[in-house]
Amino acid sequence: MPSMSLFLSQLFNGLATGLLLALISTGLTIIYGTLGVVNFAHGALFVVGAYAGFTAYGMTDSFVIAIVAGALVTLFVGLVIERGLMRLYYGRPPEDQILVTFGIGIILIEAVRAIYGGISQSVPTPAWGQGIVHIGSLVYPLYRLQALAIAAGTLGVLYFILYRTSLGLIVRAGIEDSQMVNVLGINVKRTFLLVFGIGAMAAGYAGVIDSPIVTLAPDMGHRILVDSFVVVVIGGVGSFPGAIIGGIIAGEILSLTSMFDPAYSDVMLFVVMALVLIFRPQGLMGQEGRE
Repeated sequence: MPSMSLFLSQLFNGLATGLLLALISTGLTIIYGTLGVVNFAHGALFVVGAYAGFTAYGMTDSFVIAIVAGALVTLFVGLVIERGLMRLYYGRPPEDQILVTFGIGIILIEAVRAIYGGISQSVPTPAWGQGIVHIGSLVYPLYRLQALAIAAGTLGVLYFILYRTSLGLIVRAGIEDSQMVNVLGINVKRTFLLVFGIGAMAAGYAGVIDSPIVTLAPDMGHRILVDSFVVVVIGGVGSFPGAIIGGIIAGEILSLTSMFDPAYSDVMLFVVMALVLIFRPQGLMGQEGRE
């Protein structure tokens, strides 16, 4: 049996992983909920943000600037993708949207590979995140706790934007009925542009936050994309609280299962997703009947 310290360590790891997954999945779920687009380029945007932060960190030696750079680069890429291509596909069949976003993801990944090569890169932990902390008998890396706090704080900001501002009201109304929002005289196209940009920025921002914890590689976005879709399915499509709950559940499953056998982490995650689909197809926080 695992020791109590190992269990607590994995519990914190699961929470940190879960909140980062929630942050990534928030962008994915609001894009799908508002625009009706299944964005298969979301994992690639995570990679673009991580590498943009890696470059900025190397040039400035400031992790804060790296975070800002990663977020802004993916925001810009998201706006270009939406304005240049995705807006032409909103009325197209879902398979067309899947194919075009999948293609965009491949292009972005290969662009990263062409610039940085296929060799894995590592991002050093910032000076303010180095060291360990003692939580009772638990010894835990300081930066992982900080990453947890940063992800939680960012989710809090996104919650405020979605539930306490006029933009959030429009986005949530668009999730329910975009045609009605358009009839009311609101510029839906501009709102869609902003939603896609925010969703992309969330992925890139999470990529920078996660970069000191993982090894950077151009193909790392594939795993993130799959896990994010699982989180959205568990939590419920278009639900911001669902993304948070689904992310925490997924993170804890991956972390706690790995204590016993890492090979079964993904298996257990998909088992839970299958059970949710069987007993509550709309997800834990999703609304029945939402497509």
